[in-house]
Amino acid sequence: MSRPMRVLIVDDEELARARMRDLLKGLDAVECVGEAENGFEAVERIRELAPDVVILDIQMPGLDGFGVVEALDEVPLIIFATAFNEYAIRAFEVNSIDYLLKPIERERLQGAIGRARSILDSQVGLSTRIDQLAELVRSRGVERLPGTKGRKIVLLNLGDVVWVEASDELVFAHTAGEKYLVNLTMAELEKRLGEHGFFRIHRSTIVNLSHVREIAPWFSGKYRVTVDDDDRTELVLSRSRVNALRRILPW
Repeated sequence: MSRPMRVLIVDDEELARARMRDLLKGLDAVECVGEAENGFEAVERIRELAPDVVILDIQMPGLDGFGVVEALDEVPLIIFATAFNEYAIRAFEVNSIDYLLKPIERERLQGAIGRARSILDSQVGLSTRIDQLAELVRSRGVERLPGTKGRKIVLLNLGDVVWVEASDELVFAHTAGEKYLVNLTMAELEKRLGEHGFFRIHRSTIVNLSHVREIAPWFSGKYRVTVDDDDRTELVLSRSRVNALRRILPW
């Protein structure tokens, strides 16, 4: 690339950010365009600054490094910073994801930046690398679901999510009285939420079974499912999903 590589630093520790700034200063054609001290701020800064590379701490309170990736619509090239041991981070290597093991050494940072520059210069493998990162992050167990409302990111407890809908190529998670944009596909959510009591009742609807209050016959073999949100929303159980649901909730 002809211009300097634009790098954003994300770490909840000021000393770690300061050390990373100093290390980056010693590298040619690298510009530190900003910093973020937590995951929520990181998402805002990435959207605002569109950096080429983000050096992203994994372990942060609130929204961790994985949550940051999940919350982004467009993911830049990520170099993880982690205190995990060598064995634990082999998954990153297998998925061709760069990482820096804390405490970070200048030579290791230089190598990671060099690989990032090669990818950005050629563009070869960039989309594949990002897709692999997203797949790795989204395949892990889920405890809370990042949702967006306006410019605010909210970590939704799964028990508070009543149902999920796909609408006009967007996916929304509904709580009792609010709805939040979710940066995951219905297929990804079905896979990740299934073990937490969620069931896909229609190609465009996933419901939290603990919030189902009524199941009533409708027409053409379909059923009407009523949930306990503030609006007592009625959802459609498609004919093709009836038997599968009956195996879980016999009626």
